[in-house]
Amino acid sequence: MNVRLGDFKHLAVAGFRDVEIRDVNEFFQAVKCKTGNVCVQFFDASVVAGLEHLRFAALNALNAFKSKVNISSSLAIETLLYASAQRQIKEAIRLIGIKQETSRVVVLALTENLRQASTTLDILSNLLNGRRDDSVIDLTKGKMAGLKKLFGISTVELEAKTKRKGAQKQALTDLVIEHMALLVTQH
Repeated sequence: MNVRLGDFKHLAVAGFRDVEIRDVNEFFQAVKCKTGNVCVQFFDASVVAGLEHLRFAALNALNAFKSKVNISSSLAIETLLYASAQRQIKEAIRLIGIKQETSRVVVLALTENLRQASTTLDILSNLLNGRRDDSVIDLTKGKMAGLKKLFGISTVELEAKTKRKGAQKQALTDLVIEHMALLVTQH
């Protein structure tokens, strides 16, 4: 999935299943070596609330850098922080980052153009050695309980939003995005 983020960058997001990462640190070194200075971040697909979740995380991270209110010195880490609604990098990685046992992975890349996005996703696809399956990005019923817990969304809060918005999945996505937006207000 490729999306233009206003005047900023090009967002490419892809999902993979059956991923096997033997050594996470070695994997990240290989990613850095092969992708250079492209902003790349990986997420455990089980805690991704759809494309909108990651699009807003990337937009918030870009805006944080533009406004000079970023928490991290890395755009990729800033995106992870927003996607997890956390201020602590270790906590963000623990909650939403990939680990050795992660088999369903979502990749986010911020590139200068569509061609670079395509090239980057090809490189990452080879490194992940899994099966490309963008459906792992989608918010499913199976993900809902974990996302509610991760973002501290109560049943009452979800029910209230569902009454206003209609669909429960869209209401949960909206609440995740609202919780991410609150990160800017936390000190």
